[in-house]
Amino acid sequence: MFVGDGSKLEFKRSHARLLRQQSITETEPGPILHDFEALLGYVRERALRVTGTHQLPLSCLPEINARLHRPLDLGLKRPQQKSYPPIHGLYLLLRASGLTYLDHIGSKPSLMVDGDLAASWETLNPTERYGTLLETWLLRAHPDIVGERPRPFYYIPENFLKWMNLFARPDDRLDFLAYTPGWHNLGLLALFGLVEIEEGPSVAGEGWQIAGLQLTLFGEALLTLLCAEFFLDFDRILDLEAEEEIPPGTLQSVLGPYFPMWQRTLPLPAESPFREGLHIFKVSLGKRLWRRLAVPARATLEQLAGDILDAYDFDYDHLYDFRYENRLGVEQRLYHPYMDEGPWVSDVQVGALPLHVNQAMTFLYDYGDRWEFEVTLEEIQPTTGEAETRVLEAAGDAPEQYPGWT
Repeated sequence: MFVGDGSKLEFKRSHARLLRQQSITETEPGPILHDFEALLGYVRERALRVTGTHQLPLSCLPEINARLHRPLDLGLKRPQQKSYPPIHGLYLLLRASGLTYLDHIGSKPSLMVDGDLAASWETLNPTERYGTLLETWLLRAHPDIVGERPRPFYYIPENFLKWMNLFARPDDRLDFLAYTPGWHNLGLLALFGLVEIEEGPSVAGEGWQIAGLQLTLFGEALLTLLCAEFFLDFDRILDLEAEEEIPPGTLQSVLGPYFPMWQRTLPLPAESPFREGLHIFKVSLGKRLWRRLAVPARATLEQLAGDILDAYDFDYDHLYDFRYENRLGVEQRLYHPYMDEGPWVSDVQVGALPLHVNQAMTFLYDYGDRWEFEVTLEEIQPTTGEAETRVLEAAGDAPEQYPGWT
């Protein structure tokens, strides 16, 4: 692979030797294990209410920052989660790993630790934890988990591509950090020991001050290995794209020869079981306009879409999709049967939806007029043999679907 200065990036014997000699501890090659455990421990100590966008509340950020190996000194009066790029990146890993989930019981969702996965995490040695977090970042850490906008599709997974692009811009990398690799990815690169950052003094009213940036020898060796053996193998990447879930330990075959202590990895969260019973949904268009539906578990989402449209006296003439946040915080979409790519609503039953009670999904109907219905699962009642959806309650008059038309 050729990088920005025209030189060829090759995996050399010196790289292999450096990787084999690298020890993995809480703070080497970077403090990723120390700081990840600091955040995990903080969440484990309390039921932490998250914000409306499912991020950490502002009130807890200073204490979490103080627990990090190298706390940031910011000049901001009310810093948000993304104002602390290392915390923003660590939260991304915490959600993408499955070690935490959102409990929707109550008025606001709370961030909770998955006890079974946490017990598995405790059995891993430092090398296994490092490999697990590295793989989580490179293969499963979707930007939308932390409210960042994903880039257009590339064959190479986005986070690795941004790391590679940073390596390819040695002369002007400081000018492009917000874009490549992005602040939260820069925080993670430093925590993994892949770059060294020289911080400048804090400036009133401003965030993280970067005075200098240098790629580490370990980071160069790891990058060239992953380029040569994995990420530039497009057949392999396309196979991964076809996977519904990327299996744990996918990078183990590449890194294992250099890190023989990596024998185990963290499993993915268990799949949600199918839930029988009547699913009670509140389908809203604003606070005062809603319909409460009782929907059998065996009804498909295609049937649910029709039931919602009937409840609001809308016609069936447009495309639509359902959108919800999965357990890891990634948006999932289920599409109208006439759309080219699935998964399709006709193939998914209501009882198979991995929604928590009080969790909402969006039913987006008509991509022109964009009617957005909030569909909240309120409860699941024991089944009484009903096969059809019923409207239990209604509030407000249905709006005109095409106002102004005659």
